[in-house]
Amino acid sequence: MEKDNQKLVTRFVLYLLGMLLLALGLTLNTLTGLGASAIVSIPFTISEGTGLNFGNLTLVAYCVLVAAQFVVKGKNRTWVDLLQLVMSLVFTRFLNVFKAMIPYKSGFLPADISLLVVAIILTGVGAAMTVDMQLVPNPGDGIVNSLAQRFGKELGFCKNCFDIGCVSASLLIGFAFGDALLGIGLGTILSMVGVGRSIAVFNALCKHPLQSAAGLAPVRA
Repeated sequence: MEKDNQKLVTRFVLYLLGMLLLALGLTLNTLTGLGASAIVSIPFTISEGTGLNFGNLTLVAYCVLVAAQFVVKGKNRTWVDLLQLVMSLVFTRFLNVFKAMIPYKSGFLPADISLLVVAIILTGVGAAMTVDMQLVPNPGDGIVNSLAQRFGKELGFCKNCFDIGCVSASLLIGFAFGDALLGIGLGTILSMVGVGRSIAVFNALCKHPLQSAAGLAPVRA
C-alpha cells in the first residue's frame, strides 16, 4: 500500500512538473517576438492587440475548448471533463508568473532563435509528461482527442487541422487589428512542427520509465 501511495505521489509530481514545463515553454515562445505557439495564438493575438492579460485570455480560450468538448463528445461526455477548468486556472496562473518573472526582450535574432528552440523543446516535453501521466488533459489536447474519437480520424491529423484552424483564426483577428501577423510568426510555424517532434523523441526515451515510476506501466525486465 505504501509503495502504491508513493507511485501516486510520483504521478502527481511528474504531472505538475510537466505542467510547469509546458507553461514555461509557451511563455518563452511568446517572448521571442517570433509569434506564439499555435494552440495559444488566438489569446496571444488578442492580448497583443488589446493589451489585455495573456494568461487570463488563455483561461477564457481554454474554457471555450472545454465547452466545445461537451458538445463534440455528446453522450460520451462526463462531469470529470470539468476538471480541465481547474487545470486551466492553475496552468494559466503559471503563464502569468513566468511572464512577470522573465525579463527577456526580443530583438537580437540569433538569441531569439536560440530561445525559440528551448521553448519548443520545453513545450514538447511538458505536453508529453502531462499526457503520459493520464490525469487531467490540457484543454487543447482534450479537444483534439475528442475530435479524433468523434470523427474516427487519426490523432496527429486532427492536431494538425486544429493548429491550422487556430493560426487561421489568429491571422483574421490580427487583420482586424490592422496587422495579420500580430501574433503569428516564424515561431508559430516552427512550433507546429517542432513540438510534435519533441514529444516523439521524449516519449521514445522517457515515457516507459516515467510511467513505470508512476505505476502506469510494467517495469521492463
